[in-house]
Amino acid sequence: MALTAADIKQIAHLARLNIAEHDIPLYTEQLSRIVDFVEQMNAVPIDFSTLISASDEPNTPLRADTVTEIDQRELLQSIAPHTAAGLYLVPSVLDDKTPKDIDYVE
Repeated sequence: MALTAADIKQIAHLARLNIAEHDIPLYTEQLSRIVDFVEQMNAVPIDFSTLISASDEPNTPLRADTVTEIDQRELLQSIAPHTAAGLYLVPSVLDDKTPKDIDYVE
């Protein structure tokens, strides 16, 4: 599918892009090649039943659901600047406060 200069201008408008007039032929050629490639991929026959059945394999090995790490919360939180009830307290990033005005809320 060959795109036109008008197509490129419309795409640029929708994407809020400023494209120089002298770059439009380059974009037209490149985007047309991308669209052609997608059309080729759409032409490939896909049998979804084989893809779905592969996940239902009865011989899938499962690992044991066991704890492999020790609880290090106290150690890790001991070096954090602000914690409460096992949680890390962080300042809000949406307020316009300076670091000394930050309220840490539990």
